[in-house]
Amino acid sequence: MAQSLTTQATDLAAAKMAAVNEFIMHHVADSHEWSPFGRAIELPAWLSVHGLMLVIGATILVLLFGLIYRHKAPVPHGWTNLLELFVLLVRDQIALPFLGEKDGRRMAPLFCTFFFFILCLNLMSITPLFPAATANINVTLALALVTLGFMFIGGMVKNGVFGFFKAFTPHGVPWPLLILLAPLEFLGVFIKAGALAIRLFANMLAGHIVIFALVSLLLMFGFAALPVVALVVLVFFLELLVAFLQAFIFTLLSAIFIGQLYHPEH
Repeated sequence: MAQSLTTQATDLAAAKMAAVNEFIMHHVADSHEWSPFGRAIELPAWLSVHGLMLVIGATILVLLFGLIYRHKAPVPHGWTNLLELFVLLVRDQIALPFLGEKDGRRMAPLFCTFFFFILCLNLMSITPLFPAATANINVTLALALVTLGFMFIGGMVKNGVFGFFKAFTPHGVPWPLLILLAPLEFLGVFIKAGALAIRLFANMLAGHIVIFALVSLLLMFGFAALPVVALVVLVFFLELLVAFLQAFIFTLLSAIFIGQLYHPEH
């Protein structure tokens, strides 16, 4: 009988663990089924859950800046003041220092788009309703490819094709070393874009897995794991900080990488 009870307890623990794993993977993995209020919504074959999150995030930003933001207000207040604070942060602390006055002002809308879009997706993902789109490597890779496109195309437009490739041959380096150094410098452009994608993806994915893994202890051990709730709250606020921090870091590194090819002499 004791062996039977042990077997039942083991089977119950295994079933709970399987349910936890399924719930975690359902939140972080892409699919065509969205369950915002406990009821599954089947999405069409051409639209995945994370694709829908991108659409929802873009819609929120359009409504935020189109309806709530009052750019003609003589004295900004409320949401307008908060949004302008972030816009000035991106323009004055990211775009202008790394691209100069002229290029910085021209590129500021791109960096503001990066910052607000990633921040919106990150904040959406820490709510129970929305899956974590930025925990999908395809989403972060697409954002990194935009940066890569501006690095290549923008660098060629800014400096010409010859000037663009000349940036990969540092001055004062003996030509035998250039045979090895120039290809590595060129490969480094793709490595930088890959690092952008992996950094954002890995940080957001890890944060969500940690939170759900801690919450799952309540399901596994019941009230005995109640002290874990305090740790979950702490990790949640840490994840909130990471949401802002990763949006800022992605935008900052994009500006640095683009600025390096726009102004290779510096």
